[in-house]
Amino acid sequence: MKTIVLGVGNPILRDDGVGIHVARKIKEKINNPNVVVDEAITGGMNLLDLMTGYDKAILIDAVNIKNENVGEVLSFPLSSLSTTHSDNPHDASLMEALELSKKLGQENIPKEIIVVGIVLKEIPYIFGEELSPEIAKAVPRAIDLTLNEIKRDMNLR
Repeated sequence: MKTIVLGVGNPILRDDGVGIHVARKIKEKINNPNVVVDEAITGGMNLLDLMTGYDKAILIDAVNIKNENVGEVLSFPLSSLSTTHSDNPHDASLMEALELSKKLGQENIPKEIIVVGIVLKEIPYIFGEELSPEIAKAVPRAIDLTLNEIKRDMNLR
């Protein structure tokens, strides 16, 4: 099983870059030719392009989920989300991109997409490369959840 782990976000927008911070730490810990760890400073169709050709994708990203505490780390299938919002008016959301690829008969997209989400109250557009203390505390938990997801797949084979 070929898996891609993508840290998603913008590393110069503080907490929005948490997925990239986590991916960089995971990359130091992974030495498996079937697991690729990369960064994605994009969404929608471009994100789908990065995932194409893999059996599974693990997306690590900041999320805004009602009734969850800031800094909480959640793991869930992307399919469990009813909608996702694209901040880019020139691109589709990942959910829209996936739907379009299915309608077009694209077969080499991941069969399973897992999100490791670090909860933010809102995605702040504050420039800086450092995470807030509250979100920085969540990084080890996000690393553990992601590594456990990868190990689970390796044990299933």
